[in-house]
Amino acid sequence: MEITVISAQGLKKTSSGPFSHRLRPFITITAYPPNPHNSNEKCQMYRTRVDDQGGVNPTWGDKFHVPIDTAFFQNRYSCIYVHLYTKRLITGQVQLGWCQVPVTDIGFLPEGSVKYLSYRILARDGTRTPGVVNLAIRLTSFQQVAVLPDSRASAECKTVIGIPVTMFSHTSICQ
Repeated sequence: MEITVISAQGLKKTSSGPFSHRLRPFITITAYPPNPHNSNEKCQMYRTRVDDQGGVNPTWGDKFHVPIDTAFFQNRYSCIYVHLYTKRLITGQVQLGWCQVPVTDIGFLPEGSVKYLSYRILARDGTRTPGVVNLAIRLTSFQQVAVLPDSRASAECKTVIGIPVTMFSHTSICQ
């Protein structure tokens, strides 16, 4: 699977005091459950570069090839975890929020087509934030299998717009 982290919008600074720091956001991506064919049983984490210029509306365009197999699509609890951080010079990274992309939102795409997804960013405690992260997902070199849709796959994400067009086929927002 190829995941492109496009951008984020409406991020909120972690503090607004006199010692507040500018946002230097980056995103990490992890597929769960991990690929069982991976020699180490741990999840592989992918990380975008730090956007030093975007502030509350960063852009990346970073692409990642995430190895998955048919078991990923057969497990209704499979998902892609997206964590948003800001990089601080002294204190290191600070988490700004997270969301998850459930397997039911990914579905099966015809080879070569792209699905654009947008998700509401949740704070560390799970409350909604004004921020949104934008992703593009494309299945590459993958044998398709039948998956039964299950509306209970994610209690935290729901589809808000479904546009059956080649380029924009599905948009979801985490709540």
